[in-house]
Amino acid sequence: MQEDIDKFKEVYDLIVTFFVTYSFQLLGALIILIIGLLISNRLARLVLAVCERHQLDITLSKFLASCTRIIIIVMVGVICLGKIGVSVTPLVAAIGAASLGAGLAVQGLLSNYGAGLNIILTRPFVVGDTISVQGVTGIVEEVRLATTILTDEDEVTITIPNRHIVGEIIHNSKSCRVVEASVGVAYDSDPETVRATLVKVLEENGVANNRQPQIGIDNFADSSINYAVRFWVPTEHFHEHRLKINDRLLDALREAGIQIPFPQREVRVLETTKTTLLN
Repeated sequence: MQEDIDKFKEVYDLIVTFFVTYSFQLLGALIILIIGLLISNRLARLVLAVCERHQLDITLSKFLASCTRIIIIVMVGVICLGKIGVSVTPLVAAIGAASLGAGLAVQGLLSNYGAGLNIILTRPFVVGDTISVQGVTGIVEEVRLATTILTDEDEVTITIPNRHIVGEIIHNSKSCRVVEASVGVAYDSDPETVRATLVKVLEENGVANNRQPQIGIDNFADSSINYAVRFWVPTEHFHEHRLKINDRLLDALREAGIQIPFPQREVRVLETTKTTLLN
């Protein structure tokens, strides 16, 4: 019983001595930490406001604001550690050694972060652009350090690791996406009438307003002249516009009396002589 009391007194005396000796240092470090956090938050908001005022990309603006906040917090942390008598040099060496081991263990994750930083700085695309990469197409919803988030017309969220984007071929069509259709008409159809009919359908449905559509003869097939029709629509309504325009094109061609032929093949039966049949 007496031994327990003596141990308790030793612990108590140690705690009292610690707070008497380092109370002002702890209080000063706490005050510095609170002030540093307030300053970091305010400067981060200031950097974000300046970037928005100069109309920088929102992803780059948030990244710069976050970096500013993290740098200030790290600096304040080093000052606080020195204030309470903790040597920073061994800590930095330990962090460096741990970072090396952690870097080897999470090499793939770090490559994603490096690729994300590359995307944010070089900006091959921004939020709202339509990109095609790695066989998928969608609207850029968010660019993070590790991943890029896309969404498509079906409201499917597509998450792509950034290391699968950097170094790949990226198709960026901004906010629109091209629709490529092919219409076959009879050989005796008037080309000007066909073209005027196709253009009228696109104009009536508003898809010829944002960018000039492309219409022309694509190839001469066996039973028809195939016209290529290329026009641009907002990506979030790609299939909706594509299907609607196809219906309107069919109706307009029929109303204009333009024939849409179906594939035909002639089969000739040659008469043979009786002598040939007997042989």
